Formats: sequence, structure tokens, C-alpha cells
Amino acid sequence: MTIPFRYRRLGYVALNVTDLARSTTFYRDLVGLDVSDATEQRVALRCARDHHAVLLYPAAAPGLKRIGFELESSADLAKARTYLTEQGYAIEDVSADELKDLRTVAALRFRLPDSGLCIEYFVQMMHMATPFEARLTRIERLGHVVINTSSFDTMLGAFRDQLGFKVSDFVPGFAAFLRAWPNPLHHSLAVLTGPDHHLNHVNFMVSDIDDIGRAMNRMKAANVEIVFGPGRHQPSESIFLYFLDPDGMTVEYSFGMECFPEDGAREARLLEPAPKTLDTWGSVPTPAFGKIGQIEQGIEA
Repeated sequence: MTIPFRYRRLGYVALNVTDLARSTTFYRDLVGLDVSDATEQRVALRCARDHHAVLLYPAAAPGLKRIGFELESSADLAKARTYLTEQGYAIEDVSADELKDLRTVAALRFRLPDSGLCIEYFVQMMHMATPFEARLTRIERLGHVVINTSSFDTMLGAFRDQLGFKVSDFVPGFAAFLRAWPNPLHHSLAVLTGPDHHLNHVNFMVSDIDDIGRAMNRMKAANVEIVFGPGRHQPSESIFLYFLDPDGMTVEYSFGMECFPEDGAREARLLEPAPKTLDTWGSVPTPAFGKIGQIEQGIEA
């Protein structure tokens, strides 16, 4: 389906954490993000010049608060507002105080049916004066967010048929890998079937394969549980490593990813629902993989 606005990229993910100080230390000192600024209400961390790629909020239970996608221009955001309203979505405006706090010029939010997942569209996040320094890991970007859902067809239909995402690959009845067109990355978002709606994992892409091996040893030394990998995904061709954050939410490093042209991209591949589709090297995830991370419900004040 053609939509009247264009995505620039996956901008950020907002996570609820049960111990803000503990999680800040983890994402700074083990994952390798830099703290842009911190208050008692939230911590902003970055892996590029942009003000944040991850926001941490204190909460009673760990989970996914929202996902932010940057659109290409203010005109795209205005078109998105009109389009979403026509599609029946209830638009939540972001207050001037929160926009100032998030160093963003303009934004709107809405929630998906069934899951209640909050999506934010924004434009123009502040670029920090100091470049991101890769102290631990050469992180290129926040890569993607993956969601488990008990309403697989409904969620896939919303992203594909209403919100303009393109399917790069899919495993029938199990998974769909979606790119925020015209962003070229194989997927900025993936939807997996599951017993309920919850966060599966958050991904950071690294620019050196050595960062995968070094991360594995660094996490082991810090007694961080590794839950999948190292291995290589068939869908994206990425080499990966998954591990748990202090709340048990799953985090991934990956190296390499197929990119698509804006026009003339190949058709989505139909992949076999088999373990080797997830890892061509043959590893299997532990039971803790992708289990923790409830989706925050309700309209935010």
C-alpha cells in the first residue's frame, strides 16, 4: 500500500526498567552507549550524534514503552497526522515540555489495535555537539525492535497495509521482517507470533565482527546471561549475539545486514519455519530468550 509520508529511520526505543541506576550502568558500561542526559524521570542514551537511541524510564515492571520512527520532514509528519486520523487512529500530541525534554522539534503518537503498542513519529532530533565515542563497541546504530504478538495477522496487517512498512522476508505463521520504506535496512522492525504481546528484543548494529566476539567475552566476565548465539541469521545474513539486560529483557548485537534499493527491490522471500532459518550455524536460543518486556498500555499523560 502507498502511504503519503516517508520514513527516515528507526529513531529510538523507550524501555521501562525496574532500577534506573542499574540499567543505566548496564547500557553505558556493558552495551557501550553514552549518556546524553539523565534525570530521576528518565535517562537518554545515544550511539550516534542524535540525542538518544534509547530512553530508560523507571517502572514497576520491565517492558516496552514506545518505539520512535523519524520521518523525513515536517511535511511528512503533517501528512502522517491526516492519514492516520483517516485510518481511525487516535492521535496523541506530545506536549511542548516533553518535546523540549526529548530534544525533538515535533512528534505525534498513536497505538496499534489489540497490542496497545505505542508508536511515535517525530522529526528533527537534536544532534549533539560531541560525536559519539565508541568506548567499548563500534555501534553503528539502533538496528531494530522485535515484538511478539498473539495477534500476528492484525499487527502485521497494521504495519504493512496501513503504516507502509515493506516485508523483506517472512516465515509463514511465525515471523515477518519489515523495513521502514524507503529506509534500506532489511528490517527495522520484526513481528513474531507468541502467546501474548511483548518485547522480544532490541538490536544494536556494530561495524566490526570482532565486536561480537569481544562482547561475548565481556558479557561472560560480567556474569551477563547469553541467550542465543553467536550465530548467523538467514533472513538478514547478520552475525549475532543475544544477551539479557538486568531486567531480563533481551538485547542483540549484530554485524552486517542486507540493504534494499528504494525502487526495484527483490520480492520478500518465503522462509522455512526451521531452526536453521534463525541460525545457519546451528545454535538454539535458551528458554530466557525474548521472554521479558510487557508492552505499556494506556495513553501517556
